[in-house]
Amino acid sequence: MSRAEVSPERAADAAVRTPGALWTFGLLRSELVTTFRRWRTLALLGVLAGVPVLVGVAVRIETRDGRSVGGGGGGGEGPAFIAQVTNNGLFLVFTALAATLPFFLPMAVGVIAGDAVAGEANAGTLRYLLVAPAGRTRLLLAKYATTMAFCLVATLVVAVSALLVGALLFPLGDLTTISGTRISFADGLGRALLIALVVAASLIGLAALGLFVSTLTNSGIAAMATTVGLLITVQILDQIPQLHAIQPYLFPHYWLSFADLMREPVYWDGLVKNLELQALYAAVFGSAAWARFTAKDITA
Repeated sequence: MSRAEVSPERAADAAVRTPGALWTFGLLRSELVTTFRRWRTLALLGVLAGVPVLVGVAVRIETRDGRSVGGGGGGGEGPAFIAQVTNNGLFLVFTALAATLPFFLPMAVGVIAGDAVAGEANAGTLRYLLVAPAGRTRLLLAKYATTMAFCLVATLVVAVSALLVGALLFPLGDLTTISGTRISFADGLGRALLIALVVAASLIGLAALGLFVSTLTNSGIAAMATTVGLLITVQILDQIPQLHAIQPYLFPHYWLSFADLMREPVYWDGLVKNLELQALYAAVFGSAAWARFTAKDITA
């Protein structure tokens, strides 16, 4: 058989086995559509959207007779933001993000990340996904990109819900930063958007950890429970004073540093440390997930 006769067959076989960029985009789009159409995902987003409503209504009821909220101090940026909500509804965005970031947002991300691979294996669809010319690396990257997209969407859902509730219940206008300086409402909106992006980026380390856990089991429920359990455990460790030496290396340690974006000038130290730490966790656990998934025996 001549080379001219063999080449077209080999070329056709290579075309089938090596998906192009358009096919990769189609895989990512399919993952996004599948994830955001699930009732579980919609329920999680609904709960997240409801948190700002509850916070806004509670603050409105508490201050209807002219009393202030959070004036007693209390430490942390949550009370400082709550004290400003009655003066400017835009502060409800910062308050809602501060309220949801310690548990609600990461729990939702942990559920999505933990179910990414294990859920497919549990449903018996993972093997069929790999029959298509996707490749394990390409499929895992699509799963992680989808989880990061959920991080962004979930954070924006909280921020937009808080902005709408704040506009309905409280006045809007120029606002006073934590440092005491005045900035315009447009500048405040810009900072609110930047804070939402930083909060979403703060979850990429947890997303990689959840994806790694998801590659270790064929049970979606077990992977979700393990990821959320690890989240709670690390949060507890981050609050124990005797463990101060290791706390700067725990992924939630700098989560609330986004409040420094509401200072004038902005304090960048905590923000940079947070993003660097998330990138480190994403690299370590993303690599571990890839090593495990590419060597895993797929039976489901």
